[in-house]
Amino acid sequence: MNVASLYRYPVKGFSPERLDRVALDRGGYCPGDRLFAVENGPSGFDPADARHQSKIKFLMLMRNEAVARLRTRYEDETGTLVVEADGETVRADLRTREGRLAFETFVRRKLPGELRGPPKVLEAPPGFRFTDSRRGYVSIVNLASVRAVAGMVGRPVDPLRFRSNVMLEGLPAWAEFDLVGSELAGPDGLRLRVTKRIERCAATNVDPTTAERDLAIPRTLLQRLGHVDCGVYAEVVAAGTLRAGDALAALPPAQGDLLGSR
Repeated sequence: MNVASLYRYPVKGFSPERLDRVALDRGGYCPGDRLFAVENGPSGFDPADARHQSKIKFLMLMRNEAVARLRTRYEDETGTLVVEADGETVRADLRTREGRLAFETFVRRKLPGELRGPPKVLEAPPGFRFTDSRRGYVSIVNLASVRAVAGMVGRPVDPLRFRSNVMLEGLPAWAEFDLVGSELAGPDGLRLRVTKRIERCAATNVDPTTAERDLAIPRTLLQRLGHVDCGVYAEVVAAGTLRAGDALAALPPAQGDLLGSR
């Protein structure tokens, strides 16, 4: 199988950034992915005691499709989030109180109907990310499965609806489910252990370009396949760099276990 493309989502629920490469550390996340979240009213999140929170406490596409109207880009070197909507652009240094307030004010003006309370920018402390799953370190989607979904709904489906870090080509539709429990070997000694299937929610119903809620993907999956899964999560068990175009090989379980013991 081959890596077709790579993405990260610096702010949970907001727009993606395409990447040429990612350096993955053992036990880590995709760099810069889900590093921030926008609290939709008080959530009780404590950065000094960071714990997984339900995504309904944050602005997110499952309930707030208008979020897709805001385009974001994060500059790692400066900690600056560039946000654009309706021809207006704001540059917010999220390392500073003033920068966070600038982003929050922009959200208030552009998404007033989505807010249950004051929006507040939260930053993940080291070793934590605002992922949907407690063990959602790296998310993978099989593009053949996305095309199968398109066949079910009778129209093209943008793979970005599934908000994954790694998009794969070369597998038959739904073959990613057979990889659970196996390891994927990549260049530079990289190894990913596939841990679980990803259950999809109503966020996939939102067109990431138009911000319209125009499909019923989980319902269609449930009706046609008896589940709402598409894609898998993986844990980084050996560090390495992954690039668009790289090949990944599935290791037999015994071989993966042997390598993992080194």
